[in-house]
Amino acid sequence: MDPKLHQKQAVNHLNRVLGYAPMVADDGAAQVHLTEEDWWVVADALFKMDTPEEMLPDALESYGLKNENRTIHLKTADLAIDVDIM
Repeated sequence: MDPKLHQKQAVNHLNRVLGYAPMVADDGAAQVHLTEEDWWVVADALFKMDTPEEMLPDALESYGLKNENRTIHLKTADLAIDVDIM
């Protein structure tokens, strides 16, 4: 797969997560699920592919892994979002 395409797909998934999370948020936190394939696309782009910061959504302030690397943790100005595999 073309690395740039992989990164673009990851950004698309991140934008979907960031758009959906406020609808399911409770007290500043949200839990969102992605399919296993989509989760790995996002994880690869964030943690393995040296994706340039300017490619990532502006709303994303920070990101990391938690839960023994099974949860992608995203932080925006308003929310803490945990992204798990469906």
